This record gives sequence, C-alpha cells and structure tokens, in this order.
Amino acid sequence: MGLVVMEVEDTFCEVFDGRYVRLIVTAADSRRLRRATYSSTALPSTVFGEAEGGLERWLGEDETPDGRSGSIIQIWVNKKGDSKKVLEIELSKRIRQGILVVPTTTVFNALESDEMIDIWERVGHCGDGYEWEEERYGRKMINIPLMMGEFLIERKLGLGDGFMGGNVWFYCDSIEHALAIGDRAVAAIEEVEGAITSFDICAAGSKVETNYPEIGPTTNHLYCPTLRDRIPDSKVPEGVRSIPEIVINARSIEEIKEAMRASIKAVDGMDGLLGISSGNYGGKLGSHKIYLRDL
Repeated sequence: MGLVVMEVEDTFCEVFDGRYVRLIVTAADSRRLRRATYSSTALPSTVFGEAEGGLERWLGEDETPDGRSGSIIQIWVNKKGDSKKVLEIELSKRIRQGILVVPTTTVFNALESDEMIDIWERVGHCGDGYEWEEERYGRKMINIPLMMGEFLIERKLGLGDGFMGGNVWFYCDSIEHALAIGDRAVAAIEEVEGAITSFDICAAGSKVETNYPEIGPTTNHLYCPTLRDRIPDSKVPEGVRSIPEIVINARSIEEIKEAMRASIKAVDGMDGLLGISSGNYGGKLGSHKIYLRDL
C-alpha cells in the first residue's frame, strides 16, 4: 500500500563523512542503564567541532558480556582534521560525566576494527593512579575504584568510519500529531542495526546562512510554520503546523537509506501526516546525497 500523504518532495539530504565508536553499556537495573545511555549521548554538538551520539538499540541479558541488561550506543565526530584525537577527547568527556558517575555501570567495546582508541589516559586516570588493568569477561578491562564500588571499561575501543546527517522531515497538521509521528519514526529506526538518531525528534532544523554567526546555526526560518504568514518567502505548505526532523547516522550509506525507508514506512497513513521532505544545504556541504524518490 502506498503512502497516504501528499507527494513526497523531489529533494535530497546531504550526508557527511564521520568517525565513530560503538559501545555496549550495562548496569544493575533499568533506571541506571537509561540514565547512563541518555546522559552520554545527549547534547549533539558536532557543528561546534565536538561530538554527538545516540542509542542504537537496547540489549537483553543474553546479549551482553556481563549478563546484565544493556544498550548499544554510538558517539560520532566529523571526519576532518585529526578526527581521531577529537573523538578521543569528546568520547572521554561523555564516558566520564555521562556513564562513570552512574552507579554500577560498565562499558565494553562493540566495534571490531583495526584502529583502536586506548582510553587509559583520558578515562583510566579517573582512578587518580589507583586504577588497574585486569582480565574480566574475556576482555582487558580498566578497573577504576569509586565511592560506590567500581567502574569497569574495556581499555581499547574500536574506531570506525561512517556517515552522518541523513534526515527525513514530516509535514504535520499539529504538534500533537508531529510528536506521535516522530516517535514512531524513531522507534522504527531503532530496529535498523547500525543506525542512530542523534537528536531523537528534532524541533529545530538549521541553515547555513545566519544573521548571528557568533552563535552558530540558527533557525531555518523558511520552514517555521509560525512564520508562514509573517514572511514573504515561506516554504511551509498550506495546512502544515509542525515539521519534525529525524537526523540519522549510520555505518554505511545503505544503512542510512534503510533507516530513512523504515521511518517513512512506519508512519504511512498516520493521522496528521501531510507530506514528506528532507533538509539540505543546497548540496554545498555534504559529500553524499540521498534523494527521497530513490528510496
């Protein structure tokens, strides 16, 4: 059955080259696991030369090295300059402040790679010199003593090349419908192995041009529904009141395409969906293009 919406726009998204690590996080219970997962992957900021992350999927007790419930997360940086060094620094911040501080958590490598990041200097030394390396779960782990037991992290983490910034826009007739549509799209992408949504549902698509370069990207005013009747060049279709953006990173272009297809299929026929589009920068920035109509 085809999509019960207006015609999919003849447009494309731009995809950027990136570098990432893929980690398994485990904890003693679901509250601690969710806290560590969401804290370590929050605040996307690659546009400022830093990092972004996301949840790939949740894991059952039979899928983790230590037999506890877990998650697979990814942390990404743009592939430019000394991207390995940037990722090492940004990853260490997210592990130290987003995972290590959450009681009972453990981190394992989840990416086979010939290129590794040794996390001893930037995370291991949180033990202030009292840390040690040990063999556990068949892996070389750093043991960092804490006031609430210990924090374990696999010493070497695989580094991979991937792709960032695939996206889908959903034209919706209300914010309420947009939230329901966005949630279903994100849930569908979680079923695609290797793909993450770095913003979950993003409310603020951006543009290259800005009146305030000192603060970075600003609102994509052409697609703000509240400006439709206030500016002469609005591109918001009639009847559209909300445009959620779902941003996708993945290990391959094909995984991004699969995630985009899955999100579109998942929302087919939902109440309030008026159309489908995608954001881009006029082809000026991304090294790769994915055309919606090719999906």
